[in-house]
Amino acid sequence: MNFIKFLFTKTFLRQLLFAIIALVVISFFILMWLKNSTNHEQKIRVPSLAKMLLEDVDDKLSDLELRFEILDSSNYNPDYPKYSVIEQIPKAGEYVKENRKIYITLNRSGYSFLKIPEVVGKTRRQAEPTLIAMGFKIGKITYRPYIAEDEVLELKHKGNKIAPGDELQKTEVIDLVLGDGSGNLRRDVKAAKTNEQKKQ
Repeated sequence: MNFIKFLFTKTFLRQLLFAIIALVVISFFILMWLKNSTNHEQKIRVPSLAKMLLEDVDDKLSDLELRFEILDSSNYNPDYPKYSVIEQIPKAGEYVKENRKIYITLNRSGYSFLKIPEVVGKTRRQAEPTLIAMGFKIGKITYRPYIAEDEVLELKHKGNKIAPGDELQKTEVIDLVLGDGSGNLRRDVKAAKTNEQKKQ
């Protein structure tokens, strides 16, 4: 009974009022802090960084109070300047908060180098798809006397012989030297006929 009476005393009501006011004030400051620390409702439109060099990207994003991070790239786009931005996340036009990190991918200085596969000794039908699938282009096709028709005898690049394991840039043109299906076989047959005729 004494406790119930105490709940209605001026002392208790005064303390309760102070507690409510303190709770409201603390809640207000917490909300203000959260609003400022998370940049609530503050949006920045991400600019297009396509084809921009690194120093230009730095200036552009610094002015907008944004950061960036470079991602590794194995891609090369000949339509973009070397070491310029070819991809970005988030994309241009999206809205982000202040101090957001923009991830960018830079263009390589050129196509990657690839090792020439083991196609010497294989048929043209096998060799061409293999080279094309790797990113090479097929150039001139020449023939040389050889028993097996369309068998790859040699690979050339810009007139120079290349061997399996050598490295060329992707999209380079490779010339094929193939067997014509005649070679020593025909000469041997012809020589045999000549010998038979001489014996007769």
